[in-house]
Amino acid sequence: MLTLDKIYHASYVLKEVIRPTDMIKATNLSDDCNIYLKTENLQVTGSFKVRGAYYKISQLSEEEKAKGVIACSAGNHAQGVALAAAKNNIKSLICIPSGAPISKVEATKSYGAEVCLVNGTYDDAHDKAVELQRESGATFIHPFDDEQVIAGQGTIGLEILDQLPELDAVIVPVGGGGLISGVAFAIKQLRPDVKVYGVQSAGAPSMYLSVAHDKIETLPGVNTISDGIAVKTPGDNTFEICKQYVDEIMTVTDDEVATAILTLMEKQKLVAEGAGAVSVAAALFNKFPIKGKNVVCLVSGGNIDVTILSRVINRGLKMTGRIVDITLELTDKPGELQNVSKIIADLGANVVSVNHDRAEINSDINSCYLKLSMETRDHGHILAIKKALKEQGYNIIN
Repeated sequence: MLTLDKIYHASYVLKEVIRPTDMIKATNLSDDCNIYLKTENLQVTGSFKVRGAYYKISQLSEEEKAKGVIACSAGNHAQGVALAAAKNNIKSLICIPSGAPISKVEATKSYGAEVCLVNGTYDDAHDKAVELQRESGATFIHPFDDEQVIAGQGTIGLEILDQLPELDAVIVPVGGGGLISGVAFAIKQLRPDVKVYGVQSAGAPSMYLSVAHDKIETLPGVNTISDGIAVKTPGDNTFEICKQYVDEIMTVTDDEVATAILTLMEKQKLVAEGAGAVSVAAALFNKFPIKGKNVVCLVSGGNIDVTILSRVINRGLKMTGRIVDITLELTDKPGELQNVSKIIADLGANVVSVNHDRAEINSDINSCYLKLSMETRDHGHILAIKKALKEQGYNIIN
């Protein structure tokens, strides 16, 4: 049974290993509520996962430690297990989905773990890990559905209450449910009046659907930039805890997550991975009734793959109206491009690319298409540009 005593014990054990991460008041993220950021993206290994992994491994017997540990992970749990195993001088083997970010795979190896890449999703990696565990006799360190792992994650809840006594609500990322189970249990035991909200990716809503339908559901597949919470089936323990202690679970889209990542970088100088930014996305896009409240967004990790970071930033820029693509149909004659450029320049936008195409077969023979990419201030700025172009007689295709 998960108890508050276990969470306090985990907090004591973890004192020498983890850092109690900062609580930052993000004054410029929302005008509707007071947002605070619990920065687990700045944790040892770059994510909260080291808490549960280390506590679980620290409680193994000497006989169990001698046989080593095995785990499955999308990347963050892998690093936590690898570090915890290294600090306890035991062997670790981690099964990771082949599509996990290279940075997470290499970081796991750097902590001394042996890595087995498995084709497919986290769930495929889990099946492989279970198979290898039977063969080796090593202890399986589950990433979320284990009471000691959950207790380790619950130490974040204790820290949040200490750092922000006037707390009204906390928003927590949800994959398999280990993080929110620990945080919700700790907070509800001590402050039952505090709301605990969970956020999943719309492309991997396993816990959201399971709680809504009051039974554990397995998704046929997952598709999201938030790889750290791309879980097809929630845990048995975490499902029950979420049903009892979590007030509401909602989903966010990849576009909303990209906007949150960009916002955290620009306004807070913080790097968050997709899974870590879903809590902020939920606050930014009003998924919960938090107006006028003191709200903690748990930024659970910062291990984003730099190879996709530029794509995520570009997506976020488009979502916030900072970049726009416009296609105009023009009469193909001298001076048209100059006229369009002047309208745009006078309104303060910056053209970053131009593509001039002759008209298609079904268009007027004297027509051409002008495709422009522009840097703009916001959606209002884009509307002003389009209005000015239309007033000058230009036909906007899209």
